[in-house]
Amino acid sequence: MPTADWLHRHSSALLTLDPAADLTDLVPLRAIAGSARVVAIGENAHFVEEFSAVRRRVLRYLAERCGFTVFAFEFGFAAAPALDRWLNGTDYRTLEEVSPAAADWGASGLMHWLRDFNRTGAHPLRFAGIDLPDAGGALRPVLEPLTGFLREADPESLPLVETALAVSDLFLDGHGSGAAAAPAWAGLDVAQQDALTASLARLRLRLRAVEPLAVARTDARRYRVAERMLAAACTVDHMFRAMNDLFAGAGSPADLSVRDIYMAETVRWHLEHGGPDTRIVLAAHNNHIQKTPNEFDGAITALPMGRYLAEALGDDYVAIAATHTAGHVPEMLPDADAPAGFTLADVDLPDPPPGSIEAGLTEAGLGEAITLTDLRGSPRGDEPGGIRTQSTVMSVPLPEAFDAVISVPTVTRDATVRF
Repeated sequence: MPTADWLHRHSSALLTLDPAADLTDLVPLRAIAGSARVVAIGENAHFVEEFSAVRRRVLRYLAERCGFTVFAFEFGFAAAPALDRWLNGTDYRTLEEVSPAAADWGASGLMHWLRDFNRTGAHPLRFAGIDLPDAGGALRPVLEPLTGFLREADPESLPLVETALAVSDLFLDGHGSGAAAAPAWAGLDVAQQDALTASLARLRLRLRAVEPLAVARTDARRYRVAERMLAAACTVDHMFRAMNDLFAGAGSPADLSVRDIYMAETVRWHLEHGGPDTRIVLAAHNNHIQKTPNEFDGAITALPMGRYLAEALGDDYVAIAATHTAGHVPEMLPDADAPAGFTLADVDLPDPPPGSIEAGLTEAGLGEAITLTDLRGSPRGDEPGGIRTQSTVMSVPLPEAFDAVISVPTVTRDATVRF
């Protein structure tokens, strides 16, 4: 990692995490964001209040000072339009009624803040989902609207989607996660597993084949949305197998990258369909936004969304990691008996290892501050570096993986999480 002197020269002190505070301390973000069409802001652990606050401040700065127009979130593509209407004040139900997942999974504070921002500010943001339904733990959220579309666009294909729904209902029940769904999928007969895969694969090929008819019967945008939903369903089906293989110790290192490919393609979909002035603030875990492969103990475990976006967009993609120098973090611990497939527990952490960004900031006397470090032009030679991710550390050449890092000194578990 860069030396303590270099970190002092290239790190700016952020004065507060208060999203309503003056934004002057975030001015260095303008140079980092430049003219990019997508700026990603990460987090090294889910369910942390400080990271949610960082996102709100960064989102507000990029919207008010840099002209960004869309907030894209690690949230289901199919479920996002309903939440977008709520966030823009055209749906007066409660968040729990509109989106139980957003309410229960630690996004409640962020969503209520964004609703207020959109209703009272001069720079409202559209909301876009980029992810699989329930992060790969459900099929009905995409198959149900797809069924409605096919009734108009291609009624002959309905038996295929009905087969997929019938099989999915045998093992999926309500909101879950990929961690919970994979073991349930493994309980199906092989014939049922194969029927699900075959019906979705055939449906995807057929939808492409009947595109001219489907567009004529509906419209081009509805067809493109249906394509994204069906791509999500096929990806979720693959994820069941991949996660089950991972749990069994037989997984391929890049198998789970299909989710990241889907998210990257969906970000590009929103750019394409949003018009030439669309600029996206993208919020997802550091592991998803980084430009280099996820690597632990010398082994590549996944090719992240940011890797695909950097390749496709070049300088139009900027990635900003978020980390912390605290001694503990909320961790997701596998639990087959939990509805989500895991439980959340506070885990003590060792001191950050030499070469990590957290160790560098601590050695530079910046570990107790909120900092923004611009990694562009970082000296080479001490790589690979490292950055905390959940309760471990990822080996990564930081200036290749991220353009900047925001670090906070404290970690507080989000009290709104309900699962």
